[in-house]
Amino acid sequence: MILGICVAVLASAFGAAPAGLAPGGNTSASPYVKWENGPSQDAGFFPIAVWLQNPSKAQRYKQAGFNTYVGLWRGPTAEQLAELKATGMKVICHQNKVALKHKNDSTIVGWMHGDEPDNAQSLGAGKGYGPPVLPEKIVEDYYRIREADPTRPVLLNLGQGVAWDGWYGRGVRKNHSEDYPEYVKGCDIASFDIYPAAHDKPEVAGNLWYVARGVGRLVQWTQGRQVVWNCIECTRIHNPDKKATPHQVRCEVWMSIIHGSMGLIYFVHEWEPRFNESALLSDPEMLSAVTAVNQQIAELAPILNSPTAAGAASVASDNKAAPIAIMAKKHGGATYLFAVGMRGGQTTATFAVRGLAGERTVDVLGENRTLASENGVFQDRFADWDVHLYRLRQSAGE
Repeated sequence: MILGICVAVLASAFGAAPAGLAPGGNTSASPYVKWENGPSQDAGFFPIAVWLQNPSKAQRYKQAGFNTYVGLWRGPTAEQLAELKATGMKVICHQNKVALKHKNDSTIVGWMHGDEPDNAQSLGAGKGYGPPVLPEKIVEDYYRIREADPTRPVLLNLGQGVAWDGWYGRGVRKNHSEDYPEYVKGCDIASFDIYPAAHDKPEVAGNLWYVARGVGRLVQWTQGRQVVWNCIECTRIHNPDKKATPHQVRCEVWMSIIHGSMGLIYFVHEWEPRFNESALLSDPEMLSAVTAVNQQIAELAPILNSPTAAGAASVASDNKAAPIAIMAKKHGGATYLFAVGMRGGQTTATFAVRGLAGERTVDVLGENRTLASENGVFQDRFADWDVHLYRLRQSAGE
């Protein structure tokens, strides 16, 4: 991230607004308006999903602020859909025969491809791996899914090659990032996953900014034609020695949103020290932290879904090794700035919001503190991977 750049949404950086949002903000704030049976079109809805979980746990996830399931093990089955419906949990699932029989069920809000088709594909037990699924096959399948039901969006979740060109898991297509603009032609929602905190390769391990890089690339490759989501880590996954901290998870979440993600999918499985499909639910500290993040996103959803105020603000970091990325919004008569540290390291960030004369009070959301700005300029301290969310009031007395 370039020092001092105003990342006041990648829509401006790449010359396109996210799907459903016109540059002038004259259309609905929901990116899902084109799908009659898709995710909620309410401007206050932000998708917070969980990957491949048992429907019996839907109520617990709902209490933690989740509103969507992505994937159902060997499903969907009629029983799985009924269980989700009973809890009010929505799902994006494969379009199998059962699902097509339930096309009128509002529980289903989207369809999905197989996971990570951009990775080398297994040839069967003990037979090794072949090449990735070809992008043209993904596009072909997309039109087949859409023909069967055009009223719901189709989600494509890609692997870590979106963010990491050197990902060897792509086999013969390692270092071929040119494949991805072709892949995303086969979906309505483009997502990807990379888990830096729990990663075991030195190129990625601990470098949380890979999450932002992947989101930014998807925004660029989709050119505003598709909605962008991404996955978030919160368990050890396969790493017996390390997992993301609650602080790092919060950073990855806001790093994603600031760079253009409009939906989150938490990956909650864990294989070390033992297999646990729902490890997040077994980790009270992480569950509490994720619940708090989800609740804050839900509260801010109308602002997050509103048009980004491109060029409305800028930021400069005192420490060039610790740049800050921002996103600016104007909503309800206030200016909001969402800021995240893009590298480990401490710095003082100087923010400048255009068009705000005089003295203003800056609320630091969720931190029970305020700052003062003069003519739209204020400063704040950032430690490793910090996130700060600001609201600038109309006047000092408000």
